[in-house]
Amino acid sequence: MTQGQRNTLIAIGVVVLALLIPLLYLKGTYNTLVRMDEGVKAAWAQVENQLQRRYDLIPNYVETVKGYAKHEKEVFVRVTEARSKVAGAGNISEKIAANNQLSSALARLLVVVERYPELKANTNFIRLQDELAGTENRIAVERRRFNEAVRVYNVKTRSFPTSLIAGMFGFEKATFFEVSKEKQEVPKLKF
Repeated sequence: MTQGQRNTLIAIGVVVLALLIPLLYLKGTYNTLVRMDEGVKAAWAQVENQLQRRYDLIPNYVETVKGYAKHEKEVFVRVTEARSKVAGAGNISEKIAANNQLSSALARLLVVVERYPELKANTNFIRLQDELAGTENRIAVERRRFNEAVRVYNVKTRSFPTSLIAGMFGFEKATFFEVSKEKQEVPKLKF
């Protein structure tokens, strides 16, 4: 092999490496973004599992309270309307907004419960309230996990040079599950 042939092979090798390294980086970054996107979706699925659990418990809870507090119709209507909005929500942002509204309606229902000591002594009600409280705790845990997955994903998609690849392949910023302003206020108990 002559010196010219050797130089030609080296030049071809350099060109191949110059093309191969960016392609391998692109492949690795794309696959990482896909994994992270799927992680966000999996975390959201866990949030939805717990939201569904709460959604399923609410009718029994409301019916139990109704038996004691027949004149609190407005509160029951708000809970029912909020529950319907949860069922009709389409995307993650709509589901978050609907669930925040449902949380607010449930907080008002809890204020009603405080007015009825005999209700708080009812065994079925206590069991339902414990189930609902446990579900709310599960929702909080899953919401925290979801928000952490969203944070990691958003940092990755917004960091340079990954942001270029994310933009090229349509990876968009994910939405956090934030507590509504209404939910941040403590419900007022009036006796």
